[in-house]
Order: sequence, then C-alpha cells, then structure tokens
Amino acid sequence: MSNQKLKIFNPYNQSLIKEIPMLGKDAVQTALEKAQELFLDRAQWIPSHKKIEILEKVQEIMKGKIEELTKTAAEEGGKPYQDSKVEVLRAINGVKIAAEEIGKLNGEQIPMGLTQASVNRIAFTTREPIGVVASISAFNHPLNLIIHQTVTAFAAGCPVIVKPASTTPLSCMAFMDILQEAGVPEGWVQCLIIDNEAAEKLVTDKRVNYLSFIGSAKIGWYLKSKLAPGTRCALEHGGAAPVIVEPDANINDMIPALAKGGFYHAGQVCVSVQKVFVHDSIAREVAEKIAEAGNKMVVGDPLDEKTEVGPLILPKEVDRVEEWVNEAKTKGGKILSGGKRISDTCYAPTVIFNPPQDVKVSKEEIFGPVVCVYSYNDRLEAIEQANALDYHFQAAVFTQDIDIALDTVQRLNATAVMVNDHTAFRVDWMPFGGRDASGEGLGGIPYSMHEMTREKLMVIKSKLL
Repeated sequence: MSNQKLKIFNPYNQSLIKEIPMLGKDAVQTALEKAQELFLDRAQWIPSHKKIEILEKVQEIMKGKIEELTKTAAEEGGKPYQDSKVEVLRAINGVKIAAEEIGKLNGEQIPMGLTQASVNRIAFTTREPIGVVASISAFNHPLNLIIHQTVTAFAAGCPVIVKPASTTPLSCMAFMDILQEAGVPEGWVQCLIIDNEAAEKLVTDKRVNYLSFIGSAKIGWYLKSKLAPGTRCALEHGGAAPVIVEPDANINDMIPALAKGGFYHAGQVCVSVQKVFVHDSIAREVAEKIAEAGNKMVVGDPLDEKTEVGPLILPKEVDRVEEWVNEAKTKGGKILSGGKRISDTCYAPTVIFNPPQDVKVSKEEIFGPVVCVYSYNDRLEAIEQANALDYHFQAAVFTQDIDIALDTVQRLNATAVMVNDHTAFRVDWMPFGGRDASGEGLGGIPYSMHEMTREKLMVIKSKLL
C-alpha cells in the first residue's frame, strides 16, 4: 500500500466526502496473481447455477439499499438525485439481465459429412470465459458502469479487476461490499484504488485477456497500443451525437426529448445531444424552444430532489465549457440561453444558434450542458456535416416521413440512430458503443458477456457416426 490518499470531493460544493488509501503496484501484482490463479484452475470455476443464485442475491441486497446507493452516486458524481435513482434501478435490472444471459452463452453444431474427408464425425462449439478481465471505468454513471464492467465478466466466468474513476470510487466500493455479502468468492471481482500509472501496469500485463475501458479517446487508444499480444478490448469513448430535424417533425413532442438529451447530467454523457441540424423553416423556432426548456430547468445541488441539472464533475470543466462557449459567441454564434457559469461548479443550460464550424463546440465533444443548433436547406449537406467529425456514436432523426427516416438512418455514420427520439436513449440489453474515433467493440450487457467469452470447437470421430 502506498502512503497516498485519494480525496473524494462533492462536485457541487467541493466539500470533502472521504479520503481513501491508494494502493500501489504491489497490489496490482497481487490482484493479477489471484485472478490468474482462479482462471487457470478450472476446479475453482463457479458453476452457472451458482452464479445465477449469487446474482439473484445481489439484486435483493441492492433493492434494500436503493436510497443509500442513490445518495452515494449523487453526492460523489453530481448527477441529480432523481436521475441517480434511475441509474440505481437500471443497475439492479442490469444484474438481472446478466443472470438471465448466463444460460444463453451457448455454442452450435457444425455440420460434418459434407465431404468424404469429414464423414464419421460430429462437431459442435462451446463458449468459454476469455480469461482475466481488467476494467477501467468512468465517473458519469458511477454505479451502472461498474455493473456493466464487472457483473458481465463474473457472469461470463471471468475473474475481473476494476479501477473506478478517481472522482467517483464510492459507488464501486459500495457495490463490492454487496458482492461480498451476496457470496461472490474471494478474488473473482476485485476493486483497486490506484493511480493512472498503476492502472497502465494492470491493463498492459500479459495476464490480462480482455480490457474494458470507458473514458477519453486519448487514453483509450493509448492503452490499446500498449496491450499485450492477444489481449482483446472494448473501448467506449465520446461522441458528438448529431440530430437531423426535418420540417415535418412534431416539435411539441421533440423539444422535451432534445432538452433532456442535451442537459441530462449537465451534458456529461457520451451520447448527449450536442449538434442539432434543423431545416431553415423551423430552425430558429426549435432553437428558441430548446433554450426555453433549458431556462426552466432547476440547476443546483444534486441531492435536492427538485434539481434537474447538477454540477460538472470538476471546476476546471466549468472553465473549459465557459471558454468554448465564449469562443463560439465571439465568432458569431448566437447565445439563446445560458452562456454563463452559475457558480464555480455549475454552468447554465446553454443553446447556441449557428455557431461557426471551426470553433470547439462544433469540432469537439463538449461534455457540458451546451446544445448547438445549426440551420440547413439541404438534408444531405446537413448529414455530411454531421458525419464530418471523427466521432461516431449515436445519432437521431426527427421526421414523420418513413422514407426520409430510413434514408437518414442509412446515411448517418453511427452505431445507432434513433428515429423521433433523442440520441441519449439507452437500455442495458441493447448494443452500445462507438465506431471510428469513438471506440470499438460493443457494450450492452449481453454483448459484453459475449465478447468476454470465446469459442472452442470439439470434433468427435467415430465409425458409428
């Protein structure tokens, strides 16, 4: 153990919540040794029925701690209480999904006898755990992301070592206690409070078979370049979440969705609504209505049940968002709402109308409560602009014309396109992940579990076949 302490601050009022001892490189080696020992010794593998039983117990314990888990997530992460409670309920359901998916990790029969050389044989595949999993998590969903990065591995039969975000480790630690109480055998799910250097040692070790990473593209791609040969990975980075709005869109239904999708968790979601391309005939109206919806939102203490938009995770992020918005304003973008900090930790929900394409809010992921609305005459040109960035994750189109909807879905470069819904829609059983600079591999509990296993083929030869 190192002499360092990790200080956890409330992102709203910057009060110290807790100090946690940080572990050193020795702890990383010990965790890896334990995880590899479990994986290599098949006698220690947990039978499927036992894993299901444990995960059902996890759900029951979590149901008794909903309020406690909600307050922990809201206090350390800054997501408003009402949204943090939704996250906790999703996390419980995520454990349920993982338990149900254990029975679906099956193989298939491979036909034999199709050639003379393959007669007298029967063949089939099975799925086996891939091995030791290392998970690096992010702050913005401090409980649900941990579920996606640990329970999936455990359900797939993989020992997993998780490093929670340094700003939000308390939800992860609370979940570790729940796993222990539910009867998860020692070493199958380990949590390490370590610095970035030790985390790099963890994920690049040759004993790691799979990396699950959620965070910045810069770090994700760097870690991938350092992985040991054969280590597979899933990288989930950010996006710019473009939306195409056609003139026949139902504005009254659309505005609440776009406002929620843009300002939820102060825009600190990898698929937050950021770039909205609206036909000229309704562009200003749509922009003003999103601005009006943002102005009505309650910004403040995430522990207050009335709060709709909380703080950014760190004060320096408020400084960054303020700088980016000011740049857009200086270069011609029209600020229709917000455009200012409320405090050292909170930034007002902001709508910018027609910011130029060469400013940061147009070129980069904002990761703050800012929505940019751009007017267009030609839908295909708008789609070209939407696809112009390197980040491609989720996107959306609003129209009542099914042909336009289908055409736009095909043309948008994204892993998922929502029709008449915001870009931040997600359920935990659907595939979820970025492409190009936004990442690789798929999240979503069933999909993660599948990626954390690998196929083995068995061919049996017999004269009686």
